[in-house]
Amino acid sequence: MTSAPAHDTPRDLARDSLRDGSASDALNEDFLLGLVGHSARLASSSIRPLFAERMAQYDLRQAEFAVLSLLQANPGISQRRLADAINVSPPNMAAVLARLVERGLVQRQRDAADQRTQVLALTKAGALLYRRAAVTVAALEREATAVLGGNIGGEALPG
Repeated sequence: MTSAPAHDTPRDLARDSLRDGSASDALNEDFLLGLVGHSARLASSSIRPLFAERMAQYDLRQAEFAVLSLLQANPGISQRRLADAINVSPPNMAAVLARLVERGLVQRQRDAADQRTQVLALTKAGALLYRRAAVTVAALEREATAVLGGNIGGEALPG
């Protein structure tokens, strides 16, 4: 009984996915797979479904986890700074925050220095959920780094 080959790098993942079974028909994608951006896209597309699967137990999406993480590290930041930090449009950030506020994970408060501005912070429930989810994400990152070889796109850079 043979087992599936281990994938060491995004290059291996892409090469295996591009082959149609015949070694003579294999594509030469060395240049493409040497590009950091392409390798990063391959890594992201490999990790994204695993992230969703692992975060399902917490009912968190990637953007929501990013928000919780930033609020844990930066309590009292504005919605605008949060949106800029994770590269999400303000309307989309409003939707993400509405869901987190509704779940009791994030609270809005008036800024003490400027009452016109609302700042954001985790609730106790939000901080607890974040800590639990962060453990799961850290484990996923260790697994992904081992599978991807910890050298995403590094082969493409001239020495």
